[in-house]
Amino acid sequence: MLGLFVIALLIIIAILGYLITPDRTPNANDQVLQIANEQPGFKITFLKKKKSKEIDHRAFFIGKMLHGKENSYELIPLISWKVEGTEFFAEQYGGKDRATIPMRYHLADLVYSVSNTDTAIDIQDDQIAFTDFEGNKISTTITDLKEQVESKQIVKRNFLLGTDKFGRDVLSRIIIGVRVSLSVGLIAVIISLSIGVLLGAFAGYFRGRFDDFVMWFINVVWSIPSLLLVFALSIALKRFIDNPLWIVYIAVGLTMWIEVARVIRGQVLSLREMQYVEAARALGYGDMRIVFLHILPNVIGPVMVISASIFANAILVEAGLSYLGIGVQPPAPSWGGMLNENYGMLLTSNAIAALIPGFAILISVLSFYWVGNGLRDAFDVKTNLKSNT
Repeated sequence: MLGLFVIALLIIIAILGYLITPDRTPNANDQVLQIANEQPGFKITFLKKKKSKEIDHRAFFIGKMLHGKENSYELIPLISWKVEGTEFFAEQYGGKDRATIPMRYHLADLVYSVSNTDTAIDIQDDQIAFTDFEGNKISTTITDLKEQVESKQIVKRNFLLGTDKFGRDVLSRIIIGVRVSLSVGLIAVIISLSIGVLLGAFAGYFRGRFDDFVMWFINVVWSIPSLLLVFALSIALKRFIDNPLWIVYIAVGLTMWIEVARVIRGQVLSLREMQYVEAARALGYGDMRIVFLHILPNVIGPVMVISASIFANAILVEAGLSYLGIGVQPPAPSWGGMLNENYGMLLTSNAIAALIPGFAILISVLSFYWVGNGLRDAFDVKTNLKSNT
């Protein structure tokens, strides 16, 4: 039940995605190099300076939940700041053991970003007029600008799990990394079941030469180490698929079907001799109907157990591929990729950046194994009979 609870929690996190991440940019890749390698609980004040470019406004579902949305502002870490007239003065945080950097901005440039071509700013008493980078004529008051800067452009952030070497929020990347791990596991299960169930069922039911060929093919593939086979498939698939994530999906899925085929074949070999199968043959039912409607529904239990094992193994393989640089490519967040980026920090005071993704892999894999063991016990008739007696 604990494993099932963790899996349900991971699924909810994966669905919500960018809605619950502090960093909602695509791939949680908002880099602030001045705050790189900060420890968990690090707090700092940011200045949100308007970017001088047009931002793509996506729909809520596509933008915020699936792919994230680029910030319309640049984050600048501050030590101190003050407003004098229409000018904003601040001391920028330069990083650990580094001197602060003095800054000076016009208030209009922080909120609207003044045009680079038409930089004229007309000020009359409390009124101010200027042109923004999109060419729009803006007329407002200095008082309103000050209020907007103080209420909206100055924000405080708390990095609960610290930052990595690029100044990115570790918590946000861990959350988005859940999607990668679960999606790889899900597609690996679908591919492996599609191949393994069909081959195993037909081999066990028809036997003969087809069974001999399937068992020979299984033994050949089984003799190749799984990780090496995934490497080979990944390299081969690069010629046909451009998306690195889909390469991982397919490569992992094509290496996980062997155990499924072996288990299903063994189950079908025993079930094909049962009386209800003989009765179906006597009634004149075709082989395909007998296999799909009478035999396969009776092997759902073993299939569910082995699916949980495949899910866990797929998460491990994907993490290994990403750690070695063959799997999900940066800046997409992957737990294995985060380990690769931060393993050098294990002996430093900020070892948490490397320990957290490793802990996430450990907990998710253990949860699927726990669920698999629970399903095995639940579908084990002999164990249930002993416990009842």
